[in-house]
Amino acid sequence: MRACLLDTNLLVLLTVGRASPAFVEVHKRTRSYRSEDLPLLEELLAKAARIVTTPHVLSETSNLIRQFQEPGRGRIVEAFRDFAFQAEETHVPCAEAFAQPDFVRLGLTDAGILAALRDDVGLVTDDLDLYLASVTAGRDAINFTHERARRFG
Repeated sequence: MRACLLDTNLLVLLTVGRASPAFVEVHKRTRSYRSEDLPLLEELLAKAARIVTTPHVLSETSNLIRQFQEPGRGRIVEAFRDFAFQAEETHVPCAEAFAQPDFVRLGLTDAGILAALRDDVGLVTDDLDLYLASVTAGRDAINFTHERARRFG
């Protein structure tokens, strides 16, 4: 895949983990992951020529990563800002997201992700519904949960 787009959950994992791998298992929004998941996610991202994101994903991630105490919150926000400066932001109008057949089931952010996927932009997600909707739409998608199972059993 020439480019990849991370879902919100994995972008939260990425930014929390980049701030400090020790934060992964204690941050409210990443407790279901382990610090060992971060290198796996980084490996998947390294295979892409570029990282794509949407304003919806960035907004939702920004809200979720802040659910942490200082001084760690500041480090997480800095890691998030670094990511945002390096990623390619693609705008998906709400009307385009609303037009997605799975909008009612998935919500605005995930429907916007589906609308942003192209032949050269694939998805990396741990959300089964989003993964299935992406594959059903004929888009490249990697299910992070499956990758974790392959790596860690």
